[in-house]
Amino acid sequence: MLEKYRTIYQGGQGEIVEKKSRFIATVRLVETEQEALAFVEEMKKKYWDARHNCYAYVIGERSEYTRCSDDGEPSGTAGRPMLDVLQGEALHNTAVVVTRYFGGVLLGTGGLVRAYSRAVQEGLRNSTVIEKQHGIILQILTDYNGIGKIQYLAGERRMPILDAEYTDKVKIKLLVPFDRAAELEKAVTEATSGRAKITREKELYYASLAGEQLLFEH
Repeated sequence: MLEKYRTIYQGGQGEIVEKKSRFIATVRLVETEQEALAFVEEMKKKYWDARHNCYAYVIGERSEYTRCSDDGEPSGTAGRPMLDVLQGEALHNTAVVVTRYFGGVLLGTGGLVRAYSRAVQEGLRNSTVIEKQHGIILQILTDYNGIGKIQYLAGERRMPILDAEYTDKVKIKLLVPFDRAAELEKAVTEATSGRAKITREKELYYASLAGEQLLFEH
């Protein structure tokens, strides 16, 4: 698993006009190539009267699946520049379709490359991009003497407490970057003189958005 990667949380749409041609970029999160191709077909049906529906996508944590199409534009003037924008932003599991309504004025090779690139950038500006971090939920069972120390260690490291249950003991769940889990376990064990019981509950990906923690199954 990658320790972190950028992706789309919520897709968006952007539009530019270049010499009377409209370029409408639609961005979407896709997690399989089948989803990406279904999205392309959906956009082609929606914009059935457009001259071109060009697309690009990058799928997989390690960008295993990449594909692009000029859809009738001169070779290399649409799909490849669109893919370059996605890869330049280091995005994964992201697809974009740029729909062009021809305005009657030829843009030339350079003009097309710039227009399709700008359209994708505009679409991304109107999308919500997040960085997913490889993490783990640690469950810690401790007595009341240990809870303050554990809260201090978590706060110092900016590791959020997801849940806390107070009975005769205290059970808390912490969201921890995977590559820092061993270090925190060691610190908790030392701070509580080995009395805290630590369980590695679940590996997952998470992201922060507007002060909230988003959790994702991997």
